[in-house]
Amino acid sequence: MISPLAYVNPEAQIGENVEIGPFCYIDKGVVIGDNCELMPHATVLYGTTMGKGNQVFPGAVIGAIPQDLKFQGEDTTLIIGDNNRIRENVTLNRGTASKGTTIIGSGNLLMEGVHVAHDCVIGSNCILGNQTKIAGEVVIDDFATLSSTVLVHQFCHIGSYVMVRGGSLCPKDIPPYIMAAKEPLAFMGLNLVGLKRRGFDEEKIARIHSAYRTVYLSKMNVTQAITALKQDSIAEYPEIQYIISFVEHSERGIIRN
Repeated sequence: MISPLAYVNPEAQIGENVEIGPFCYIDKGVVIGDNCELMPHATVLYGTTMGKGNQVFPGAVIGAIPQDLKFQGEDTTLIIGDNNRIRENVTLNRGTASKGTTIIGSGNLLMEGVHVAHDCVIGSNCILGNQTKIAGEVVIDDFATLSSTVLVHQFCHIGSYVMVRGGSLCPKDIPPYIMAAKEPLAFMGLNLVGLKRRGFDEEKIARIHSAYRTVYLSKMNVTQAITALKQDSIAEYPEIQYIISFVEHSERGIIRN
């Protein structure tokens, strides 16, 4: 399953039923799990550990050193889960001394030209659209969708089930379950289509609606809104606890309406 025109370093660990196409380059120390497919001209560099069932399309460069001037050649890693589709010309950088590791979860679709910089943590079942660029130390939670040509500032946190409009600039944190659009980036309501597709029932959606009416549509500032939300009867539910925790731990501040 390995093309004679590919280079696979003898120190790489290759699982069972792995297909490596012509002109692929697999560096030393790379670990590739079972049932992965690397299409022609894919590059997987030192420090990369890849799980099972991943597809890597032509021109992708996986595990390159960070584009960070503070990087001094530290021995860092890139860890990729299972069943990801990594499309053409995607670039995924390994970590720096800051955190040591860049992490990509499982079941993600990273479309053509996506860049994920050093020390990011991308959850599972996310979609990153064509030419979307993620700066260093960004965290994206599960089931988030970023459309094409989205630019995310370093250190931002994007919550689960978020939908970000194409061409957006993300300078601040985006709380879970919402749609974000406009310039500057703003709260545009709940991601209703995404929530329903993921099995959220009307009762759960109503609770989330109520929480964001407090956070975004009241006249309170963020601190006051979170204090009020903690005192609300819906605060006991996991999805509301997630919203509260997300906002309280936001270091860059959340986008506004």
